[in-house]
Amino acid sequence: MTHTILAAPGAAFLLFAGSVAAAQAPVFTPEQEARIGQIAADYMLDHPEILVQVSQKLQAQQQERQQKMYALSVMGNQEALLRDADTPAYGPENAKVAVIEFFDYQCIWCSKLAPEIEKAMKANPDVRFVFKEWPIFAGKWPSSEQAAQRGLAVWKAKGEQAYMTYHNSIYHTGHAEGELTTVDIDTAAKAAGFMENSIPDNSAVLTRNDALAQQLGLTGTPGLIIMPVTGAKPANITVLSGGTTAAQIQLAIRKAEQTSR
Repeated sequence: MTHTILAAPGAAFLLFAGSVAAAQAPVFTPEQEARIGQIAADYMLDHPEILVQVSQKLQAQQQERQQKMYALSVMGNQEALLRDADTPAYGPENAKVAVIEFFDYQCIWCSKLAPEIEKAMKANPDVRFVFKEWPIFAGKWPSSEQAAQRGLAVWKAKGEQAYMTYHNSIYHTGHAEGELTTVDIDTAAKAAGFMENSIPDNSAVLTRNDALAQQLGLTGTPGLIIMPVTGAKPANITVLSGGTTAAQIQLAIRKAEQTSR
């Protein structure tokens, strides 16, 4: 025999509401939750290496996101980065990989990076190195912009080899953070074979470089971009900042070479 059970109006709703309430009931009492929290805190204090691991993982994730943002900006500004006739460059024009540096002659980290760049250039004669004069300390130290202006003048009048002589001569003085003098700049220019009395105004170039650096999201000098000349994508673009070594530059060059094929 079949029996039919008739529910009173609203009974089904009460059953459903009761189920939801049961599902949402706290798993632990407030006292239990407090105890669990204390146990977790004690465990972290006894095993601080876990906090280090978590911090390292979060930092790596943040750096990965930052690199992707940089890479997308680089991809949107490739012409300005790689093919600006007003920008000093050294190395074969048909190079497959380019290293672009945004720098200030009075930046202490740029000064420390300079010998690392020299090492990377000697080890990679097939790579094109591009030098974006970005005198961000000009307001504090006038020699910052004076050196940049003279460098661009040397580049336009004498070419890449003379520019590199000037560029390296400035850094070889070891004078940064306001120590660079007019005599230092004149001496470096003479070493490059540039002895003209009148120097053209290259302020427009410096303004463009400043705008480009801001578009890329660079927050200071030095800013290094290592990328393939063609086929650039987030996977083969690397952006580095202060404290960079020749070994790190080398790894970035190899990544750009391998993933651009």
